[in-house]
Amino acid sequence: MLSHVLFAMSLTFLTPRGVQSTQADGLQALDGEWLYVEDRTEGRAIEQHQPSMSTKFTLRVEDDALVLVRRDGEVRMALDGTVTEVGGGTGRSTVSRYHGEWKDGAFTYEIEIVRVSDDARVALIRTELRPTDEGLLSRVAVDPPDGMKSVALYRHPKDIALPEPAKAAVGDVAWLTGAWVGKRGTSGKTSIEERWSPPLGGAMLAMSRTVSRDKMVAFEFLRIVERDGGLVYIAQPGGRPPTEFVLTELSSTRAVFENPRHDSPQRIVYELSGKGRLTASVGFTRGGRPQRFEFKREGN
Repeated sequence: MLSHVLFAMSLTFLTPRGVQSTQADGLQALDGEWLYVEDRTEGRAIEQHQPSMSTKFTLRVEDDALVLVRRDGEVRMALDGTVTEVGGGTGRSTVSRYHGEWKDGAFTYEIEIVRVSDDARVALIRTELRPTDEGLLSRVAVDPPDGMKSVALYRHPKDIALPEPAKAAVGDVAWLTGAWVGKRGTSGKTSIEERWSPPLGGAMLAMSRTVSRDKMVAFEFLRIVERDGGLVYIAQPGGRPPTEFVLTELSSTRAVFENPRHDSPQRIVYELSGKGRLTASVGFTRGGRPQRFEFKREGN
C-alpha cells in the first residue's frame, strides 16, 4: 500500500505546479449555468442556426470529475478517463458510456451509445468544451469524422448583455386587444387562442389556451405592463413563475419583446397584417427558424 502512495506522490512532484494550476483554473471556468448565445458553425445558413447542445445546461466541477447536470439527472465524468455508464435499465435497448479528459485548454468527452443485446455501437458523440474570453465554445461532432458537426457559443446568464428597451406606453399595443383564434397541425385538430384585454391602468392582460381533440393541453397567463418608460411582456406558461421580455422594437403593427437571458424562447414577435390577421412568432434572438402561430379575430 505504501508503495502505491509513494508512487502517486512521485507523479505529483513530477508534474509542474504551473500545469496543475492551469488545469485547475481551466476546469473551474467550466463551472455554472450556460445559456446558448449564437451558432458559430462554419457555412451554416442563418435560418438553420441552433444550439450545439441544449439551449441551457449546467456543469459542476468537482475535485476529480466534471458533472453534467441534466433535466433527467446528473452524469459524472471522471477526469482520469474512467467510463461512466448511463441507462441500460429494464426495458432499455441501449446504454450510453461517457468518458472525458482535460487537455490543451478544453474538456473533451465522448458518448458512445451501444446496444444492450450485443454491445454494438449505435452512435458516437464527441463534445469539446473550451472556455474563451467570449464565453464557452461547444464543438459537437456526431459519428466523427464524417458525421454532423456543430459549434455554438454559450455564456453565463449574467454575462449576456440585455437589449436596449424601446420607449412606449401600453396604449401603443392596443391593436392586440381582442379574442384571437387559430388552428395548428396538418389536420387542424389543434386549436389555439389568445384573449387580450384593452389597455387599462398601465397594463393589458391575456389568457392563452391550446386544445387538442377536445382536451386542453396547455395554457398560459400573459401580461404587458408599463415599466420605466417602456413595456414588459410577462409570460407564465402553465401558471409557472413569470418570465419577462422587454419591448425592443415597436411600430403600429409590430411589437418585438426580448430576453436573451432566457433559454427558450428568447424573442417574441407579434405582427398584425393588413387583412386583420395576427402572427405570433417565438425563437432565438440571433438566427434560427422561429415557430409561428397564425390567428384571426374570433367570429371572422
